Amino acid sequence: MTDSPLYRKSLGCLVGGLVGDAMGTPTENMDYDDIEKRFGWVDDFDSDGTDDTVMKNLLADALLATGGYATLDDWAAQWMEQYGEIFGDKVGKFFQSVLHTAAKLKSHALPRTAALGNMPSSSSAMCISPVGVVNACNPQAAAAQAYGLAGLIHQQDVGFCQDGAAAMAAAVAAAFKPEADPDSVVAAATEAIVPWSGLEMRERVEEAMGLAREAAEYQAFREAVYTQKERFFCRITCDSRETVPLTLALFWLAGGDTEKSVAYGANFGRDADTIASMAGAIAGALGGIGAIRPDWIEKALRLSARDQEKLARDLAATALAKAEREATAAGAVASLGR
Repeated sequence: MTDSPLYRKSLGCLVGGLVGDAMGTPTENMDYDDIEKRFGWVDDFDSDGTDDTVMKNLLADALLATGGYATLDDWAAQWMEQYGEIFGDKVGKFFQSVLHTAAKLKSHALPRTAALGNMPSSSSAMCISPVGVVNACNPQAAAAQAYGLAGLIHQQDVGFCQDGAAAMAAAVAAAFKPEADPDSVVAAATEAIVPWSGLEMRERVEEAMGLAREAAEYQAFREAVYTQKERFFCRITCDSRETVPLTLALFWLAGGDTEKSVAYGANFGRDADTIASMAGAIAGALGGIGAIRPDWIEKALRLSARDQEKLARDLAATALAKAEREATAAGAVASLGR
């Protein structure tokens, strides 16, 4: 398994996301000009990330426990079993949407109703990449599963956050395809968003991508976005209507390169850790672990509270077993049609 492209892309996805989360931590909620004044250019990290990585681990555990078929009930069960991971040392990094949902699950709520009343956030999109891994090369399946899982945190009037999670899961799954490139990944992410209910997210992604293609390079794009705040920013910085379009645009501007993707996210500001983490996960899946700097890999694996190599092996094995089961089912259906 560890010699396979499936494993290398899985590990690249995990490490790329972790590095982005950690690198964007110091610049979270800052404007880019303040980042430049304080840090210059951020291109390194010294932590194991924030709530983005914790929630990703919980979701991965739910997927592994179900052979890749986790529902919002399965994810909620991991929240309750690992309650201390949320209300532990990093509780101050968690957004209210997750804290409120966890508290409601603990006291009275069913998983399918716990999200009612939650604020918009990127709390589902930021950690959804393992869904893309277990649905490798199948962005449609990844998006469908992500829509259901994201309902644990976002529903009804903040359902656009489910669109963001679906787009991110589809992007990761599409990045596993041997022929994938940044254009095909962004296209898969956009197409995964339901066209009627998700029209606002689709339009925001297309608007961000239009500006990225017009600007053609990172600094010009960043300045243009900040100049047109009313078009690209939301009242809440972690609103996925802001973070997901920006993530896809920065990933594309980076040419799918992991180092550039995470640095672009970290130096962009706003919800920097989440943008850098999501961009790093997509780019890591596209290029695989071999496309990430060796010193970053060593540091990420050393600092991580979770064994990322084992997690990548387990997710890759789950993806393979899931694909084999579905191929068997497809063969059975085909035989019925003959």
